[in-house]
Amino acid sequence: MSRVSVVIPMYNEARHIGRTLLAAQEAARQAQLECELIVVDNGSDDHGPRIANELGARVLIVPGVHIGALRNRGAAVASGEWLAFIDADMEMPADWLKLLVEMEGRQGDVLGLDLDTPAQAPWFAQAWQRRSQRPGSRPLRRVQWLPSANLLMRRTWFDQVGGFDETLRTGEDKDFSLRLREAGAQLLLVTESLALHWGYEGSWREWMSKELWRQGSHWQLLRSHGPSLRLLRFPALSVGIWGLDFLALVALLQGQARPALMLLLIATLPALFLSLRQSHRAPRLTLQLWALHEVRLHLTGAALLLNLFQWNARRPARG
Repeated sequence: MSRVSVVIPMYNEARHIGRTLLAAQEAARQAQLECELIVVDNGSDDHGPRIANELGARVLIVPGVHIGALRNRGAAVASGEWLAFIDADMEMPADWLKLLVEMEGRQGDVLGLDLDTPAQAPWFAQAWQRRSQRPGSRPLRRVQWLPSANLLMRRTWFDQVGGFDETLRTGEDKDFSLRLREAGAQLLLVTESLALHWGYEGSWREWMSKELWRQGSHWQLLRSHGPSLRLLRFPALSVGIWGLDFLALVALLQGQARPALMLLLIATLPALFLSLRQSHRAPRLTLQLWALHEVRLHLTGAALLLNLFQWNARRPARG
């Protein structure tokens, strides 16, 4: 019987880790795979490590490192021919491993499921998750990169690219995907079955804080991979919007209200374009995403400036 090692980075996820582990065990049972659960904890001060241990997981305590290092530490002790990476707040569907193992090698080499949020999540968390979904489209999609919230691959692919970059605070999944593609791996997103993300943002402040943190990866990715259209387009767009905002402010201070208003309207067009492309023609979702993209584009510019000035805020790595 084949063996899958499920590596789960964690920080203060006592609320979710039990659900995550039980769902992973059930998925392995349905796929008829031996299952090795490895939880790599970043120094939690809640009961998450104890809960994981009681549910049969091997728990490694590795404080003070980035999330890529947590995943690499788990992979280093894993014994399975398959490696699965999931976040500690992720509830995988029962057919997760069975579905992906059947597709491996024929449609793709590195596989991931699309995500959804529970019904009780606030509107901004639900809308932000729905932006990446493709309802009604083909159930299998070749993609440029896969988020590391859930990944499945043969151990050989992980070893071939040397695992995750341990120096990245965030964006390690995009970096990992780029190196996998350069090595010849086909990345496949499966949309016919959804993983449930329980670690949704419960407040506007939390959503903005997470996005500011996530956007901080652009500068590091540009330094490690070099300039490319794929990596430059969103930061460049954000800088352009900040520039238009500045010009609008100057015009307003000079008493030119109409030019200022025109500049501000032009600055909202990129967010509108992004929302139209991702909302699947749903008017309410379009408006929600328009507002969220507008905020995110400004946060990206702020994150770039903070990185240029060597801002290194400590945020524990969590799955």
